Amino acid sequence: MTFSPLFSDHHPQMDFFTADIFDNLPVKDDMASMEHPIFSLTTKPDLRVLKYENNGVSIVISPSHEHGLPTIFDKDILLYCGSLLMEQINKGIIPSKTIRFSARDLLVTTNRQIGGSGYTLLGKAFERLHGVSITTNIKTNGKRQSKGFHILESYEVIEKNHVNRRMVRLEVTMSDWFYNSLIGREVLTINRKYFQLRKPLERRLYELARKHCGTQAEFKIGLEKLHKKTGSTSQLKLFRYYLRGIIKTNHLPDYQLFLADNDIVHFSYTPDENTKARSLKDGISPKIKPKTIERAKAMTIKAGTGWDFYALQEQFTTQLMEGFKPDNVDGAFIGFIKKKTDKCP
Repeated sequence: MTFSPLFSDHHPQMDFFTADIFDNLPVKDDMASMEHPIFSLTTKPDLRVLKYENNGVSIVISPSHEHGLPTIFDKDILLYCGSLLMEQINKGIIPSKTIRFSARDLLVTTNRQIGGSGYTLLGKAFERLHGVSITTNIKTNGKRQSKGFHILESYEVIEKNHVNRRMVRLEVTMSDWFYNSLIGREVLTINRKYFQLRKPLERRLYELARKHCGTQAEFKIGLEKLHKKTGSTSQLKLFRYYLRGIIKTNHLPDYQLFLADNDIVHFSYTPDENTKARSLKDGISPKIKPKTIERAKAMTIKAGTGWDFYALQEQFTTQLMEGFKPDNVDGAFIGFIKKKTDKCP
């Protein structure tokens, strides 16, 4: 049996209703967990207490003794729930942080199997997300969570299939920390091909590429710093080996990687046709002038509050893509930068 480095597209022939959801729901990822290693990169039970510190940011992640740390594949649940909530926010609706949805729709949208094992694995993912406790000084929408919290405040299966007892409908309450990131629009749209990435490290590298490279031509980072930001537990020598394998297969959607001899990793933006089409959708055209971009970049640096300028630019661009049409796009962009950089991330 030949091993495929990517998950297959499990649902090429979707039913009409689910296809409509899939095609019209942009997948959103929150910038806090894109920036910092919140999720385990191993699929085996992981009972470590994770501690991460970098540039004044601290995170302590304590697993449930019974279920272990949540994995980067468990994050699919947050991506789906966050995308549903962002759809409401983009319509001008402030949604409840409690949401109800179909388990099958979640599985299909995140490219998971819909057989018995798919539902079993989904149930375990919910247990890990609810069981973990996080303490961090990372702010979302300018607010800091003062005590430890679960990624999912609660979840409940509210309907089961009466024949096989599989979950049918679920009710999930998001943590304030995650919910605040959505209300603050601190999210980025990700490529749906992310869900076909089989290796946990590939998924983490894609998140970092999307967050830091965005739509820039290139982003560079030292190997040791990248190693830390991924949350990888492998030794640096082994991490370098794994990275070279990923560079060779070249599966990251929209990005290519290159490792130079001086251990500098280069991310380059190479959007696929779907990404290009999405970028042109709804006339993303009011363009921001180059002088305005340089002014906004200087403002961000001068503020010294820790914001990544390119992430802010990406947030504003996403709002334009999703229908925001200011009378003066340059003035609106400068106003957006001022509002954001008045406070720390």
